[in-house]
Amino acid sequence: MPEDDLLPVESRQPAYERVKAFIKSHVSSGEWRSGDPVPSETVLALQFGLARMTVNRALRELAQEGVVERTRGSGTRVAALHRVSSKLMFRDIHDEILGRGHAHSTEVLALAELQASDEIAKSLGLARGAKVFHSTMVHLENGVPIQFEDRHVNPKAAPAYLGEDFARVSPTHHLLQHAPLTEASFSIEAHAPSPAEAKALAIKRSEPCLLMRRRTVSGPHVASVVRLVYPGSRYSFSGQFQL
Repeated sequence: MPEDDLLPVESRQPAYERVKAFIKSHVSSGEWRSGDPVPSETVLALQFGLARMTVNRALRELAQEGVVERTRGSGTRVAALHRVSSKLMFRDIHDEILGRGHAHSTEVLALAELQASDEIAKSLGLARGAKVFHSTMVHLENGVPIQFEDRHVNPKAAPAYLGEDFARVSPTHHLLQHAPLTEASFSIEAHAPSPAEAKALAIKRSEPCLLMRRRTVSGPHVASVVRLVYPGSRYSFSGQFQL
């Protein structure tokens, strides 16, 4: 079978990227599901007319991205959604999920203007009792809740926030478009979910979670402060450091 029939991509695309795209397309379409075997290095090398070393790189990168799982003696399988990884970098959850070849969806729970508490007003650099935008939503990967988002937004930085369709555009994408990021800070800690968080994430209150608190600045304004809650059994953070 001609290689062009296997995957409709630009011929200038690196060979290992073509293999990655081929596998991701089968995962994202639902043809290959969690636990399904992925063709071996030998089969893929013959199918694409590539060296096994090139195919090995593609599979290694897919494993690092959480798309597949590789087990010595058992081959490569589509990764289960019970535990996916994210590098410690500023990324839109929508792009992160799509990067794993999975489908992202959002359930908006609340979207309103309200009077900021003293703590939120201080965090956003606003006067006590100032009006702020508030949203809560759940982000799902292939229909499974993986992130509860509780966000407060400075209207001076993103005045159109309440008018956005967050079932179509993520809050992070909206803010990056309307309040370009100039500075960000975050912290991560263990967290026991509140009743509302546990319900939204479809987990028991006894399940340990990870809580990320993030503050973003756009020019002269603090744009947003957000609490992101992740079920510990479905999500992990990882990072790479090099001197």
